[in-house]
Amino acid sequence: MNDISSRTPNRLRASWPRLALVLALLSLAPGGRADPLRAQTEAARVFRAGAATSNITPALGSSINGNMQDARAAHVHDELHVRALALDDGQTRLMIAVVDNCMVPREVFDEAKRLVQEHTGLPPEHMLMSATHTHSAGTAVAIFQSEADPEYLEFLTVRIADAARRAMNNLEPARVGWGTGQVPDQLFNRRWRMRPGTIPPNPFGGTDQVRMNPPAGSPDLLEPAGPTDPELSIVSIQARDGRPIAILANYSLHYVGGTKEGELSADYFGAFAERMQELLAADRLDPPFVGMMSNGTSGDVNNTDHRRKYAARPAYAQIRAVSATVAAEALRVYRAIPHADWVPLAARQTELTLGVRLPGPADLERARRIMLGARGPSMQTREEIYARETVLLGGHPSSVPVLLQVLRIGDLAIAAIPCEVFAEIGLELKRRSPFPATFTISLANGYNGYLPTPEQHALGGYETWRARSSYLEVGASPMIVERLMALFGELKVER
Repeated sequence: MNDISSRTPNRLRASWPRLALVLALLSLAPGGRADPLRAQTEAARVFRAGAATSNITPALGSSINGNMQDARAAHVHDELHVRALALDDGQTRLMIAVVDNCMVPREVFDEAKRLVQEHTGLPPEHMLMSATHTHSAGTAVAIFQSEADPEYLEFLTVRIADAARRAMNNLEPARVGWGTGQVPDQLFNRRWRMRPGTIPPNPFGGTDQVRMNPPAGSPDLLEPAGPTDPELSIVSIQARDGRPIAILANYSLHYVGGTKEGELSADYFGAFAERMQELLAADRLDPPFVGMMSNGTSGDVNNTDHRRKYAARPAYAQIRAVSATVAAEALRVYRAIPHADWVPLAARQTELTLGVRLPGPADLERARRIMLGARGPSMQTREEIYARETVLLGGHPSSVPVLLQVLRIGDLAIAAIPCEVFAEIGLELKRRSPFPATFTISLANGYNGYLPTPEQHALGGYETWRARSSYLEVGASPMIVERLMALFGELKVER
């Protein structure tokens, strides 16, 4: 046996940490003087990471949102989870949580962060919490005709905090790396320019220049109104012995769908996590491996190519197909990622006050008239549904605070926006970022509706229709981008 530790007395082995500190203190600063600050810095350069999950599946009978009509959970196809990752560079700790939900209100995230801070001391601005945007999860945001159950919100809050705390309990010496791949064939911009006169009137009686999700294979299709972002970003966390701890992925796909009515499912986000565990042979590890898929900038992007018609597929078949394709590329990227024993961590956060597109008196009068003509308590037509949204939005304040955040993991920057962000905004942030690698997590730290560009607002379409799902002022996206660029700049100069 050549291991020197086997031939060293126990008392000498026990003194190794003290000896290492003495040797570090003897390291020379310029001019031949000992540099205690440098020694302390070297001693602190131990990177640690931990990951964990919490089950957040609601009870059967709970509300499911994601559509304009409320639905009720009758079955659980696959469990819903919070997946959390904790990072520690010796001086700064970060925590990222990805929640299997359509959207989560800021109040829930804020309270979860408060609970984590209370038990761990981690500052809230060092926590990034986001929703995946699965359309088959329990309702957490009152939107369209779904209402959140207060008891579920309380349960969800505690379980998000639990996942974060458990991830920090699992902190261990680790290595980190990141890389990118390309998966272009699963992404299609869902907003289409069409032949004049072929787009139906919008719910407010006006005419749009684009249509979301037009009829498949329609001869009236002209061209998509925007781009997609095919980049797949991967952050890999390993134990020092190479054991996989976690994979954090980011891909700009709205969701997949194709579930059964009334069934709860994490959609392709959960299927990707399970597939990565299979591909990495990471089942039954201790602590368990955690796969995470965060939603990128997919506010105008889905998985349907409207230029052609599709044959009917069994429920969940498309979810499995998409997750398998994305996971295969993630594995290819993972195998080529160089892992570092230590990288610096940092976080910046700010609030930006933005205006709300409130309805005027004439809008409210028209909306109330339409609702009075509805046949039942549930609104059925698009006109009725948006009349209800108009009345509800009428009681909102004229401006709202929007929480923006940037995390740094070495030379990787992660932006966080509490909206359903259009792809071109994410592409702009990547193009302008001062970091070699950048991606954006949408639906992060709260929910402030869709975020189109001013140019997309001018085209109209579902994502721009004024409602609780789309209410920020028309010029919101340029202001958000500039504020995030300022945060990027602050983190870039920090050493």
